[in-house]
Amino acid sequence: MSDLLIRQKGRAGWITLNRPQALNALTYDMVLQIEQALDAWREADLACIIIDAAGEKAFCSGGDIADMYASGQRGDLSYGRQFWQDEYRLNAKIAAYPKPIFTFLQGYTMGGGVGVGCHASHRIVGESSQIAMPECSIGLVPDIGGSFLLARAPGFSGTYLGLTGTRMNAADAITATFADHFVPQSDWASLKSQLTTGDLTLPRHAAPGGTLMSLRPHIDAAFHNQTLADILRDLPADTTLNRKALERNAPLAMACAVQIIAKVRQNPSIRTALRLEYRYTYRAVAQGDFIEGIRAAIIDKDRTPHWQHTSPLDVTSAEVDAMISPLSPDQELKL
Repeated sequence: MSDLLIRQKGRAGWITLNRPQALNALTYDMVLQIEQALDAWREADLACIIIDAAGEKAFCSGGDIADMYASGQRGDLSYGRQFWQDEYRLNAKIAAYPKPIFTFLQGYTMGGGVGVGCHASHRIVGESSQIAMPECSIGLVPDIGGSFLLARAPGFSGTYLGLTGTRMNAADAITATFADHFVPQSDWASLKSQLTTGDLTLPRHAAPGGTLMSLRPHIDAAFHNQTLADILRDLPADTTLNRKALERNAPLAMACAVQIIAKVRQNPSIRTALRLEYRYTYRAVAQGDFIEGIRAAIIDKDRTPHWQHTSPLDVTSAEVDAMISPLSPDQELKL
């Protein structure tokens, strides 16, 4: 069974992620094939592109990172760097694509799934949608252009979402600029058929049950700070803003994420975001907590990572600078 179904139907180019048994996790080959299809359709006589996924549980739960762990264990830094180079190029292409791209984001859309699904021009969510950027829990920063989306979220809610990995339902994803339209999932099949005719009209529905807007005053009071230590100082001790996640996630990754999101907020473009993110991911296997994060979450599944820092308060500004400072010209991300 192919991991991707790529075809033209009527006036639409149609890509279906087809690994439901793996929550449609994105492999390196899938990244390359999606890019190849989009390049082939760029000048074609098509009205739109549809990207959806098989199964009910997930649009895409993230990147398939087991191979990155294996290569890192061998001391091979090139595999992860090449994966991120090519994945980030795809993210930038989706964001700038000249034709409308409609993505249908059921269930889990996280990490690499956000990169494929949430830079599109028309991002559709439904009752089951759960969108998140949980990278700090495995020693990475929110990447795949995620810092661009987080920087655009209202107030400082993007910093909150990026550090805690809090899941957004459909309403909150729309509020946070990760999605555009709520459509009941019972209507998705007919909407996709309509799109293949070239009729790109979308129905108007209100998404139920969001909480992000009501939390904004509390979020902004803590997450406006420029350092992780100051955020923790101002964060309520109760569970309102998921303080436990900040005490559990990788301190170095969170401290870097604060700085990256702040820099992108000052210069909000996906290319700026991807270049900053790549500086971290380029170094993540050799200098960061990424391998340990994968071990604890994916390989051994003991959920007890041993981070370089025992406390978020221990990360220094010099350590942050060492992870996100410019690379040499031949190492920087090529877009």
